[in-house]
Amino acid sequence: MVRVVDHAVYDVAILSDLRYPGGNSASIVAEVRAQAAAGLTTVLIHVPSPHLRHARPFESRIVACLRDGLADLADEGDEIAAKVLLIRQPRIFTEDPAVVPAVRAEHTIVVLNQPPGDEGDDQRWYVFGEVRERVERCFGPGVVWAPISARVRENVQRVAPGTPLPDTDWHEIIDVADWQVERRPPTTVPVIGRHGRPDPVKWPRDPEELLQAYPDSPDVRVRILGGGEIGVRRLGRRPQGWEVVEFGAESPREFLGSLDFFVYFHDPEWVEAFGRTILEAMASGVPVIVGPHFRSIFAEAAVYTHPGGVLDLVQRLHRDRPAYDALAARARAFVTEHFGSASHIARLASLGVLTRGTATLPRDRMPPSARPTRRVLLVGDDIARFRAVSRRLPADIEAVVVAGSTGLPAAHAAGLLTEYLPSAADLGVPEHRWTGFVRDRLRHLIELYAPRAVLVGGVPHDGIVAAIEQNEGPRWLWLRPAMWRRGTGGEWAARGALFAGILEPGEFAAGGDEGWTTTARAGVSVVDPITELPRKPRRRLAENTLLCRGVEATLPGFTAVTAAPGELAGVALAVSRADYTNFHELLGARVPTVFVPDPAAGDDELARARFAAAAGVAVCATDDDAAAQALEKLSDPAAREALSRRCAELSFGNGAGDAAAWLAGFCRERSEVENNGVR
Repeated sequence: MVRVVDHAVYDVAILSDLRYPGGNSASIVAEVRAQAAAGLTTVLIHVPSPHLRHARPFESRIVACLRDGLADLADEGDEIAAKVLLIRQPRIFTEDPAVVPAVRAEHTIVVLNQPPGDEGDDQRWYVFGEVRERVERCFGPGVVWAPISARVRENVQRVAPGTPLPDTDWHEIIDVADWQVERRPPTTVPVIGRHGRPDPVKWPRDPEELLQAYPDSPDVRVRILGGGEIGVRRLGRRPQGWEVVEFGAESPREFLGSLDFFVYFHDPEWVEAFGRTILEAMASGVPVIVGPHFRSIFAEAAVYTHPGGVLDLVQRLHRDRPAYDALAARARAFVTEHFGSASHIARLASLGVLTRGTATLPRDRMPPSARPTRRVLLVGDDIARFRAVSRRLPADIEAVVVAGSTGLPAAHAAGLLTEYLPSAADLGVPEHRWTGFVRDRLRHLIELYAPRAVLVGGVPHDGIVAAIEQNEGPRWLWLRPAMWRRGTGGEWAARGALFAGILEPGEFAAGGDEGWTTTARAGVSVVDPITELPRKPRRRLAENTLLCRGVEATLPGFTAVTAAPGELAGVALAVSRADYTNFHELLGARVPTVFVPDPAAGDDELARARFAAAAGVAVCATDDDAAAQALEKLSDPAAREALSRRCAELSFGNGAGDAAAWLAGFCRERSEVENNGVR
């Protein structure tokens, strides 16, 4: 689990929005790992950025650092003391933060990893003076403003010429050893490519320049990881020689190993603060071709040209192998000397943060590659049941939740390791293309985590089927929902044969289930309803509180509240949809409830609500007027007490423990086979 603050004074505190994708998170992780390797203590402080408005979890690499014990996480309200406070991403302070972290530091440094503006507007992204005023109001007047490159420095000096800046840049760092890849032998046709987050400013605006940089030519192949759809849209077609790899289908390191040249050109108005993907390519031994404006950062470690010169450079270097090898070696040596982890430890030492030697992590805080653990992937947006089962797994089995944007925040909040699996809508691609993306994404995650089992929640759609066919290593399992509406979902029945095991969470309203699963239970394991409720939820005297879940309602004399599963015992009255999680949590916690079923839901909420009403444990209301009348009747404490007492009489168990034991059994079974040398 993630550690919270447990040091009196940290060596380094890093404040940022820990959800940022791309370079910001990669830079934080690089510094955290370097600090941990040097025996330094680190605490991460999350401050939400006003321009990341959509709910999203912490970036997966940040979560991995926290789970591996390389850094602690500050909780809201913690008072932090540190020798150095590093603030990354100035755009966080384009508005006043909702909560100002309480941090005392000997040195406070704002790392300017994004310039205020671009070539068209010097302060397009943030007004430097306003950000500086907010930061100094929060953390005092002694803040140091540290650009990460000469280009950021020039931008700041134009908009705030009187601002004192350090003599040296707070440059990015990289662990060169982590990026070493085995170079493939030369091929007849060179492969050029690029990777990065999908952002239009990261691509040449002019279609002609775009095709010059990434030619449609039989003399070269082009591979693109992330953002390739932007180039395709700008050209109005996909060039025949382009291979567009969906973001996340390959790791950047794996992708770089497939290239002969890394070529990066962007929108002419965009000011690239540093170019972390360039650094990664150099560390992996791939020669880099970029625009001349990068020379101030990478000196002789890259070759510089304009888009029109790319093809000629590629062909010349590809033919001249000694020159090619010399460029790759020169770049790797340059990165090691100027941007290696040692350079970061040295700059911290100049601030009085001295190393204590190499840290030896306790066994339970070893990196994943060294920790003697078994893993399972939990795939889908069935987050409530995933959380309940994960908490009850044996200590040597670690769950990794693979979910879409709607489910990840809840999984992350539970302290689970998470990986993003975007939907077709998130990617803006048709279903048939998404199938291939899911297959490739799951293949990559299976290679990364080597899970003993993969538990699929929801329905086994075509992407899951393709992944099963391509990945025979782990045991594939299905957490199959019951309570389908009559006449729906039967098309999924035959796909049960693809799985080594099927588990069906129980239903309190099983007697009212008319769905297809009721006649397809041969070989299926069924457990009690799976919930996140405490072992023995106890009702306690409550104020007049009203909990609304998925339904809007008010009741005179009652105060609207929210409540997690462990807090339901104090709720006086609830009105809710009759989906699986809410239905079983509210009945299991004996909360007097009016269920308002959604007739369009995939499961049979109406049957659930009617069954509960017939059993006397809840009220079913099929429209707003009926719900209002039911709530009015339940404003009477005696009526609420009758429902709560009936819930206690018909109580059910929690199947989460049995589900965890069932899942662990498949992991043990596989381990025993492997230990006997059979695969």
